Amino acid sequence: MTKTERAAHVDRRLAELYPATPIPLDHRDAFTLLVAVLLSAQCTDKRVNEVTPALFALGATPEKMSRVPVGKIHAIIRPCGLAPAKSKNISALSRLLIERHSGEVPRTFEELEALPGVGHKTASVVMAQAFGVPAFPVDTHIHRLAQRWGLTDGRNVEQSERDLKKLFPRELWNALHLRIIFYGREHCTAHGCDGTVCEICRTVYPKRRRAVRTKK
Repeated sequence: MTKTERAAHVDRRLAELYPATPIPLDHRDAFTLLVAVLLSAQCTDKRVNEVTPALFALGATPEKMSRVPVGKIHAIIRPCGLAPAKSKNISALSRLLIERHSGEVPRTFEELEALPGVGHKTASVVMAQAFGVPAFPVDTHIHRLAQRWGLTDGRNVEQSERDLKKLFPRELWNALHLRIIFYGREHCTAHGCDGTVCEICRTVYPKRRRAVRTKK
């Protein structure tokens, strides 16, 4: 298969496996999604969803969250890891949303990435999942699978994002990035597949015998 043929197969098969693409992080609006995505760094979505109900009970809007003491935020989100930095960032970005954006989550990558603790991946998730803007957030699952499927050379996540955006039409990005994540969690896992085991890996590289070493 050529790279284009592999990409077409991946898109077709994932659409069959995951016709619906529910957002994994529980949220009510753009602000609660932003906070949940920030919390998900180096933490599972399952753990984030266990923590956020108590957090949002205290502050489900920037105004309310800005009044919650950082120590109380820290105590709630401690199970997510990196809690000291995340609690400060949640408090600070809540204040900045009030000061700079009238309490609303901005709708541009530049303004989102200017908020404390919000990098390109977090901004991409919010733009795609809250506002429907085509984006291709690359997490560890996508970075791993794109290499195993020969869709990128995997030098870094930035390169993987650029390569995937070139291969797939913009209208597919938002659903496809979630489908790849779902498949990476269920079938082509970090330890359960090495590029030779799961259905898609075996289909796009039927003659592959050696494990694929994932670049970070």
